[in-house]
Amino acid sequence: MPTEHTFPDAAAKASSAAEAVPEFQTEKMSLSMGPSHPSTHGVLRLQMELDGEILTKADPVIGYLHRGDEKIAENMTYNQFVPYTDRLDYLAPLANNMAYAIAVERLAKLEVPPRCQAIRVITAEMARISSHLMGLGAFGLDVGAWTVLLYTLNEREKLYRLFEELTGARFTTSYTRIGGVTRDVPEGWLGRVNAFCDQFLPILEETLALLTRNKIFMDRTVGIGVISKEDALAYGITGPNLRGSGVGLDLRKDKPYSGYQNYEFDVPVGTKGDCYDRYLVRGEEMRQAVRIIKQVVAKFPDGPWFAVDAKKIFNPPKDKVLTSMEELIQHFMLVTEGPQIPPGEVYFEAENPKGILGFYVVSKGGGVPWRLKIRAPSFCNLSILPKLCVGNLISDVVAILGSLDFVMGECDR
Repeated sequence: MPTEHTFPDAAAKASSAAEAVPEFQTEKMSLSMGPSHPSTHGVLRLQMELDGEILTKADPVIGYLHRGDEKIAENMTYNQFVPYTDRLDYLAPLANNMAYAIAVERLAKLEVPPRCQAIRVITAEMARISSHLMGLGAFGLDVGAWTVLLYTLNEREKLYRLFEELTGARFTTSYTRIGGVTRDVPEGWLGRVNAFCDQFLPILEETLALLTRNKIFMDRTVGIGVISKEDALAYGITGPNLRGSGVGLDLRKDKPYSGYQNYEFDVPVGTKGDCYDRYLVRGEEMRQAVRIIKQVVAKFPDGPWFAVDAKKIFNPPKDKVLTSMEELIQHFMLVTEGPQIPPGEVYFEAENPKGILGFYVVSKGGGVPWRLKIRAPSFCNLSILPKLCVGNLISDVVAILGSLDFVMGECDR
């Protein structure tokens, strides 16, 4: 659904700080924000050059959280790398798992059954809500709205309880497997997910009402950090940050996967491309995520939750492993050698909460990828900072960073 707000002089407000008269400029000062700073949302460092309180230069310095995930993947079996995808965007591990698994499955030309696809869609949309709740709460805290964080953390805790019921873990879930998921949904779990959605929507509206027409919040966000449609495309920005700039690209609509084409939902698009628009887009995305989840629960299919015929890719059920020699040998070979993926290469990208998460996988056959590269949305989204921050006040930089909603785990990888 489109979002729109109209306020006088919004564009002028964004650029007025940059139009200082040169003869009145003072000696410039160099200042570092981060990597240990609450408003940088992790280990991001901004090396700033200031004329008074106005930024004339801003260089993002990254790499403090670099772990070499892509090279690690090339020394592990395909399933062994699943826990590492949890630690990319660690606010949405279930969505990361899903994107990686689909990439490998497409390389193997493997189609998972409808029940597995439905489970993945539910978990991915729950992860979207969870991630946006954390981003919204942190954004509110950055600009002085402490109460919003308490609301969002409370709802996020309810989601974590549902994640724990399903996966056995709250945070780093490692739930997806190549060819399926670790286990089927527990009895009654779908009903509890549906109940969460019903009670969540009124609370979401109450939470957003704390900010949407709040004068302080609007003063801090309207006309601040404007990203034009052209700049958003040129810098490779994706996700809510791109849609906030008026580009309605959403892979769930434009390149549907896992059955997203079977569900009705709207793609919210902004008009101004400022911090306020990016906030509005994320708020609407949570409403649409609830809409998708309720449709999946209503249409939830029967059948297996893993690719039954993929004997060289997916582990057999545990009861079979304990009672049948053939399944025991199959389990042993998959654990020691990994899923047997044919030679080839594939690139797959999914619409994650932070933007488009892509995996490029090259296989020479066997259970270990020969090469694996990750397209991290936060890395691309942060690339516009040197242009976006210049001309703004230091206090505006805090609002800009909060509105971009990045995670350094996937940025640094």
